[in-house]
Amino acid sequence: MKRVSILGSTGSIGQSTLSLIAGRPGEYDVVALTGGRNVELLARQAAETGAAIAVTSEPDLLDQLRDALPAGIEAAAGAEAIAEAAARRADWVMSAIVGAAGLAPGLAAIETGTTLALANKETLVAAGPLVLSRAAASGATILPVDSEHSAIFQALRGEDPAAVERVIITASGGALRDWPMERLAEATPEEAGRHPNWAMGNRITVDSASMFNKALEVIEAKEFFGFSPDRIEVLIHHESIVHALVGFVDGGVMAHLGPPDMRHAIGHALDWPDRRALPVERLDLAKIGQLSFRPPDEARWPALRLARDVMARGGLTGAAFNAAKEAALDAFLARQMRFTDMAHIVETVLDEMDASGETSGRGDISLGDVLETDAAARARARGAATRLSQTV
Repeated sequence: MKRVSILGSTGSIGQSTLSLIAGRPGEYDVVALTGGRNVELLARQAAETGAAIAVTSEPDLLDQLRDALPAGIEAAAGAEAIAEAAARRADWVMSAIVGAAGLAPGLAAIETGTTLALANKETLVAAGPLVLSRAAASGATILPVDSEHSAIFQALRGEDPAAVERVIITASGGALRDWPMERLAEATPEEAGRHPNWAMGNRITVDSASMFNKALEVIEAKEFFGFSPDRIEVLIHHESIVHALVGFVDGGVMAHLGPPDMRHAIGHALDWPDRRALPVERLDLAKIGQLSFRPPDEARWPALRLARDVMARGGLTGAAFNAAKEAALDAFLARQMRFTDMAHIVETVLDEMDASGETSGRGDISLGDVLETDAAARARARGAATRLSQTV
């Protein structure tokens, strides 16, 4: 049996992963499951799969988790416990913890030489060179689970990377894509959290509306595939059917199409290098009728411009970008700032940290460097958010 662990099992990606595993009884041995505050769901998942250990990120919920688990399943809590669970021997590990919190557990799994299915885009944004060098040293395989990067990965299969001229990542535009520009500042978290196509967690759905998720994906594509920034493009595609396109030097373009269902990308990583049947909708192109595309407006979505600044600056700028983005998103969800203030806050933090030399490259970047930069950027962004909250 294939030994698997799921980091972030209670989130949408984790639940979809478990649904695929449940559909193949007797094929998988679940080693570890980790989650956050939803310990009731985490305990139920552990009981249903017979996981060896269940870990919550919240130490104050350890007793509650322990009481909810059946006998024989170990319980643990806290960031260190999650990293220790990630380091348990497994053949395949899903990294689906949201945000920078997924970096250390992902690295712990990589150190074992496992196959890491990476749904946490922040891992490569904040620490791409570190993560990839650790994977090369341990012999670990990293497989992309973001739908766009999975699409690129599949389109490149059997192709010479030197023949790639450009890659095009598509974006739905999110919940506010058709709002008049003058109304964007007044968008509420509820309005920004209603995605027109995808069923995702609230944070990633708001990130979709601000296009910060696409900014992260552009940086991730550079890190994962080694493409230069000038070869990475973004297109608005309302239908979310074409997930990415790869253009080759002969003028041909290969597109990956599929329904807006994360089980496709998850299943591809779970079954790689093979392809197996998946319980996802089959496309009916005649019924769909047409596919639309348009260039993104960076005045509407300044996060895309900021992504290019991050790639140009290099060093620890990716770690600062992600941390400032997460702190700004927290403040927006808490109604401490307007929707359009998020990009302004992030840009201010990047400029300040660049001017002070805090994000400049210092040779080989360590996990400590990344975490230090992360903490500094969050502190700056929270301070700016607090000042803004007094005027919102």
